[in-house]
Amino acid sequence: MSATVRFPVLPYLLACLLGAFAIAGFWYGLGQPVILPDAATPTHKLQCASYTPFDKDQSPFDQPFVPRAERLDADLALLATRFQCIRTYSQAGLEALPELARKHGLKLMAGAWVSRDPVATEQEVQALIASANANPDVVSAVIVGNEALLRKEVTAPQLVRLIDKVKSQVKQPVTYADVWEFWLQHPEIAPAVDFLTIHLLPYWEDDPAGIDQAVQHVAQVRQVFGNKFAPKDILIGETGWPSEGRQRETAQPSRVNEAKFIRGFVTMAEQNGWKYNLIEAFDQPWKRGSEGAVGGYWGLFDADRQDKGILAGPVSNLPHWPVWLGFGAVLFVGTLLIGGRVRTKRAALTLPALGAVAGCSIVAWAELASVTSRFAGEWLWAGLLVGLNLIVLTHGALALGQKDGWRERLFNALERRAGWWLAAAGFAAAVMMLGLVFEPRYRSFPSAALLLPALVYLLRPVGGPRREFGLLALIIGAGIPVQLYREGLHNEQAWMWALVSVLMVMALWRSVRKRA
Repeated sequence: MSATVRFPVLPYLLACLLGAFAIAGFWYGLGQPVILPDAATPTHKLQCASYTPFDKDQSPFDQPFVPRAERLDADLALLATRFQCIRTYSQAGLEALPELARKHGLKLMAGAWVSRDPVATEQEVQALIASANANPDVVSAVIVGNEALLRKEVTAPQLVRLIDKVKSQVKQPVTYADVWEFWLQHPEIAPAVDFLTIHLLPYWEDDPAGIDQAVQHVAQVRQVFGNKFAPKDILIGETGWPSEGRQRETAQPSRVNEAKFIRGFVTMAEQNGWKYNLIEAFDQPWKRGSEGAVGGYWGLFDADRQDKGILAGPVSNLPHWPVWLGFGAVLFVGTLLIGGRVRTKRAALTLPALGAVAGCSIVAWAELASVTSRFAGEWLWAGLLVGLNLIVLTHGALALGQKDGWRERLFNALERRAGWWLAAAGFAAAVMMLGLVFEPRYRSFPSAALLLPALVYLLRPVGGPRREFGLLALIIGAGIPVQLYREGLHNEQAWMWALVSVLMVMALWRSVRKRA
């Protein structure tokens, strides 16, 4: 007969209280609103915003792509409350747009999509000419091509010929749009246009500018162009900041940072009398396919056309944080229920701590997966990692509690396979590390997905396939300095991933050395 174990009530209650406060503080800290000076007010409209006609379930790759008329009308009605004009990139499917712009009192900077396909390019150019001539009161300027030189789809002489062709057939000013470096590489384009349209995206620079330097970086480049190409005017044709996605060196995406950049830039631009266009009106989920998670979240409004708080009012990095806090609380309470009565004062402190880590890390991974997952394979991978975390959480909670009845049976079943849970976590960490070493540009840091397994099996080594543990530890460990070198030493997300990786290496190594 087993002896009765005294339940350490006071340490347990204190640890539960601290754990609950930790979870609440974590999620409130992510979601607390920040007050910034407004960029737009009911009496002050901004200049222009990039607009593409895709609903959140559409993309330009849909064949055939058919814009939804009611969506176009509603979008322009919304944008007319904040902007004087919109910029478009293509003519395909947008035949009704000038009339809708007229209806809502918007001007239109109309674009033609220039590509390596000469037939498609000619169709775009002819449609642009026809639209500009048919709607001179709405179309204020025309843009022949967008980043075609960057994509290496046309040469500079080909582009000049297209620009000259359009200029000879329309009365509006004609321009071409590209990243600012490509104007410096191809100055022969400048004489052909009526004004230069440059793209300035500090996040995507080869040397990314952090949020504290981003607006000043834009100002410096704008000054260079104003001096070099005078007297031609300069339009900052794209500038903005992402609200989701991976950090690049010191450039960290977030809603608060997007609002800081947009509001700071607009203030500076209007003080200096610059012409500008903000990218972009609405989040475009389809862009995640080619640019990673960050590509889908440059909008001033989200894909559901809800205000993200970028232009005015309080802004929150995680406006639905109470929902995620609720999931975290469920995991916390579930951990305590699974563990049951603890046996020692140490277990009384550790079990609530385990629940607090789960309530933050597992839910944070689920939140990250909800914005980064692009297709079925990524959703499956994210789901498998959530499942693995729940198994490890259950295993860890049962190891701390008093084992009897169903808890003992479940613990024994999990304990027999504990080596496989660690191996699965180590394999996931190795796969993700290799991705961040060899192809990191569009990959988010998965720190939250593996923090719990790393901590549980670091503190409680398990038996298992030692050679495999050793190999996984070697792969992960070797990748740590490489990914830090690639990301730069000021990348906080990279450092967090490095820390989780170190914990995983230690967990694997302790299990390698565990005696059978």
